[in-house]
Amino acid sequence: MTIYVGNLDPAATEERLRELFAPFGPVRGITLITDPQTGRPRGFGFVEMDDESAAVAIAALDGTEQLGSVLRVNQARDRGAKPPRRAW
Repeated sequence: MTIYVGNLDPAATEERLRELFAPFGPVRGITLITDPQTGRPRGFGFVEMDDESAAVAIAALDGTEQLGSVLRVNQARDRGAKPPRRAW
């Protein structure tokens, strides 16, 4: 499962995220999103874990203060899964 992690402090690193999620199970991968033009962190990223570990991590970490911010942690949604915008 892919986990969305939002409201990250700009100083958050892949290593720090791995340390945060590792107690809940094996972390398969981490992606921190940066602005393509400036290279600066955009304040969110994604963590890959097995489904069971991810569910436990989401329940434990959502809304907690970690890495300098109150985190928003939930199951990532496929961007293509958004409902179409209504044209007026």
